[in-house]
Amino acid sequence: MTQNIDNLIKISKNLKIMIVDDNKETIKYLVVLLENFFDEIVIAHDGVEALKLFKEEEIDIVISDINMPKMNGIELIEKIRAHNSLVPIIILSAHNESEHVMKSIELGINGYILKPVNMESLVKVLSSSIEVINLRYTVDKQKKSLEDINSDLEQQMVKRISEIYSLNQEIKETQKEIVFTMGAIGEGRCKETGNHVRRVSLYSELFAQFYGLKYEDIILLKEAMPMHDIGKVGIPDHVLNKAGKLTDDEMKIMKTHATLGYDMLKHSERGLLKTAAIIALEHHEKYDGTGYPKGLKGEEISIYGRIAAIADVFDALGSSRVYKKAWSDEKIFELFKEEKGKHFEPKLVDIFFDNLDQFLAIRNTYRDI
Repeated sequence: MTQNIDNLIKISKNLKIMIVDDNKETIKYLVVLLENFFDEIVIAHDGVEALKLFKEEEIDIVISDINMPKMNGIELIEKIRAHNSLVPIIILSAHNESEHVMKSIELGINGYILKPVNMESLVKVLSSSIEVINLRYTVDKQKKSLEDINSDLEQQMVKRISEIYSLNQEIKETQKEIVFTMGAIGEGRCKETGNHVRRVSLYSELFAQFYGLKYEDIILLKEAMPMHDIGKVGIPDHVLNKAGKLTDDEMKIMKTHATLGYDMLKHSERGLLKTAAIIALEHHEKYDGTGYPKGLKGEEISIYGRIAAIADVFDALGSSRVYKKAWSDEKIFELFKEEKGKHFEPKLVDIFFDNLDQFLAIRNTYRDI
């Protein structure tokens, strides 16, 4: 406590504090406590008087009661904040004034002290408030220094900012490339081409646009889609590349790629990889709840998962694999109509047929070689 008091004495000199309270005994008590710290103490007995003094004099700190005649403490804080948003304000509060305290906090007070005033609490709050003042002075000083920078240095700063921006863009592009490459690795282990992840990504973008998603969600989905099958890196080759039909046990192993992919990505805090984790987990869920791994139904499946499901199936059916030949368009279209409301969300099936030429254009542009 003694150390705190000594520190306050050092940092409070040359500062002017205003006490606002309609209780003369409270004012007298606070003056006795504060006269050892501050060179000048201004007294006001109500909010109106306090606001007038605040505008006339250079007040560094305000300590105000809440319940006062003419203008209460909350109104005073509002008017002071309209005039000066930075000056530290400390309120005095009785235990039954919690509602007023919450309002004052919303207005940006720097601390509050319960009555009767405790010396230790007062010293602590005042010390932190003066730190705010010192920080403000430091910021003002730095701001002034920045304003005095010559044009040559300003040009250097602009150049450096431009370089940093370019570097950040390069990092973002590198992250996208890494995501695409990792997705291609997952596909490559099961003898699929990089064009598969590219097509599915573009299909998903198209679905998202016509679905009406926000631009940032469209881009996020497009960039995360290449990772939808990353879990396949954990599936044994004899299952992943089997030419014939999988046994029940082999199918169980194959289905684990959804959770494997999710487990690989779920710990990242980056939005792109978080979205990729959701897609990896949900792209084999079905709209009627018969999919895997969780058997989610309808909108229990994220829109990312619902779009990924239809985009992935469209590309898989139209592509040759070790275990099957590519389906004809007629057969794919017939399946989509049958699976409307079952495997796929009805709205997405409608989007597919309403904009069929655009989906086919993507497929034709990025055909497997």
